[in-house]
Amino acid sequence: MSDENTGLMTGDDGMRRCAWHGGDELYRRYHDKEWGRPVSDDRRLFEKICLEGFQSGLSWFTILKKRENFRAAFDGFDFDKVAKYTDRDVERLLGDAGIIRHRGKIVSTINNAKRAREMIAEFGSLAAWFWKFEPKPADRPARIDRATIMANPTTPVSTQISKELKKRGWSFVGPTTVYAFMQAMGMVNDHLEGCFCRPEVEADRGTFKRPV
Repeated sequence: MSDENTGLMTGDDGMRRCAWHGGDELYRRYHDKEWGRPVSDDRRLFEKICLEGFQSGLSWFTILKKRENFRAAFDGFDFDKVAKYTDRDVERLLGDAGIIRHRGKIVSTINNAKRAREMIAEFGSLAAWFWKFEPKPADRPARIDRATIMANPTTPVSTQISKELKKRGWSFVGPTTVYAFMQAMGMVNDHLEGCFCRPEVEADRGTFKRPV
């Protein structure tokens, strides 16, 4: 049962969760096991930010259902391989019904793979670059509830990251997309108060070794 006021839902297992998973099993597993858990693996970070770009104008659930197809189509989001894609690969991807066939987003992913390689050459890893923007606890809302999340689709940090990425030639990385990426990769914990995952994620973040 979902409560529109709290943004929480009680599942058939009796657990209270953020309601956005809608009760779908695939979406629920993503919510429980992945969303908000801190990530430092460069390939996973690249995948996450690219898929958030593909999500622009769509629902995340649409992307999640196609994620395995995306992984197959983009060589597991190996940015070293994707950076070498040619026009022939663009046409191949435009013909792949298993993914979102949007030329601009496909070309953007190839471009961003090249930019990722440049960033790694300069900073050692994507993780080291992204995690340096982690907001300080004092800069986060005192309470993470539905009203707070709905009122803040972007943040000063997501705007800053977006600007920095665009300066470096990245595309499809607007402030809203970047904030969704920050939530997904665990840079912030936006599981709602009352969601059973919130304290779990806080514990994960507490033991997570920030890359430098």
